Amino acid sequence: MSVSAEAQANKTKRVVIEPVTRVEGHGKVTILLDEKDQVQQARLHIVEFRGFERFIQGRPFWEVPVLVQRLCGICPVSHHLAAAKAMDRVVGAGKLTPTAEKIRRLMHYGQMFQSHSLHFFHLVSPDLLFGFDADPAVRNVIGVAKKFPDLAVQAVMMRKYGQEIIKATAGKKIHGTGAIPGGVNKNLSIPERDFFLKDIDQMMEWSRGALKIAKDYTMAHLKDLEPFGTFDSNHLSLVREDGAMDLYHGNLRAIDSAGNKIFDQVDYSDYVRYIGEEVKSWSYMKFPFIRSAGAENGWYRVGPLARINACDFIDTPEADAARKEFMALTAGKPNNISMAYHWARVIEIIHAIEKIRDLLHDADLQGDDLVVSGARCGEGVGLIEAPRGTLFHHYKVNEHDQVVMANLIVSTTNNNEAMNRGVQQVAKHFLSGAKKITEGLLNRVEVVIRAYDPCLSCATHALGQMALSVELYDHQGNLLDTKAR
Repeated sequence: MSVSAEAQANKTKRVVIEPVTRVEGHGKVTILLDEKDQVQQARLHIVEFRGFERFIQGRPFWEVPVLVQRLCGICPVSHHLAAAKAMDRVVGAGKLTPTAEKIRRLMHYGQMFQSHSLHFFHLVSPDLLFGFDADPAVRNVIGVAKKFPDLAVQAVMMRKYGQEIIKATAGKKIHGTGAIPGGVNKNLSIPERDFFLKDIDQMMEWSRGALKIAKDYTMAHLKDLEPFGTFDSNHLSLVREDGAMDLYHGNLRAIDSAGNKIFDQVDYSDYVRYIGEEVKSWSYMKFPFIRSAGAENGWYRVGPLARINACDFIDTPEADAARKEFMALTAGKPNNISMAYHWARVIEIIHAIEKIRDLLHDADLQGDDLVVSGARCGEGVGLIEAPRGTLFHHYKVNEHDQVVMANLIVSTTNNNEAMNRGVQQVAKHFLSGAKKITEGLLNRVEVVIRAYDPCLSCATHALGQMALSVELYDHQGNLLDTKAR
């Protein structure tokens, strides 16, 4: 912890804390106090911008699935597949071959498995295992490795397993090329399949252990977690036609905080009729909303919590049993506890590894019919349930095969209003009446943001590490305190 020379020169206190916070991208939080030192406003500002939607214009459409995933090194598979699904529409591939569909699904479940494992064990577990107020020198992944070495090894091996599946299906662990317009460019060989099958039982067992950690923690701390950055909200996700969770494909469903359907089984090609985007002056990240409810009341949450709440069931037995136990906490109604995202996320780890196991036993993965095409179309929309939530890719292509329009609504953007509300609740509860920012408060602000597993680089289509800055102002606009990570 140190005070910068710039801060000293400006007579303000600026503290730099290492290591950088455990989320991805750049952001800051500002907190405004009234004359009674009560929190009146708290905002999460996204302060980076790179304009990905503009500089892919003019590129050939077949480059897009590979190009656009450069948005992110954490969840590139999600962008790769969403873009490929959009380009399937452009090349007239209404229905992929069984091999192409299942290879893509295997790639996607490998991404879900590794990304959720990374977030839960590496980024979240220090808070759960050591507590929000623990010494930051200990409250990190190195501290976890020292005190819980078996858990640390398990985390690394689970992520490695998912990354190897991505490599086998996409060609590379990061920024692969496996999905192409109309299908895929390779199948899964028998030796590759057997390589993954030999470890599948261990991955299942470790996933069950992660579920126990998340569930036990939530139940043991429920009294403290229920009000922590929690609020009623709408929820949005893809669901299958029978209402089942489907992380790769489906139709749009939105429910309110009580579980009533706002809309259901909407073809995602028509998303612009149902979803609007609001722009605010203090953030580069947009604020999506359900048009029928308006910008003020139509905001929603996406991601594991929303998917568990919105679906009717999960089509793998262990994950569905875990979902029923999760939903019993709220008597079958939507669970709006923000910190329950972690429990929901680990249920999806169980679901992903069950799906991987089933797919590895499917002979279609060794098929040779990989690509289809049909009547050309000048516009394509592709949606997928990325680890962090529903991901929208929308493109228009001219007669010269060039992209002329791109609109991306990424998972973290969909959660923008929810994260801001969480920050405001935590700030009001822990900072009202305070004159300075404590390390414990700073971490609590991060904890509520971290529940959403935000990828701020994706949300602004930018590149870089996450740094969180918190600024505290009095009612006259004077800067009282600043801390940065």
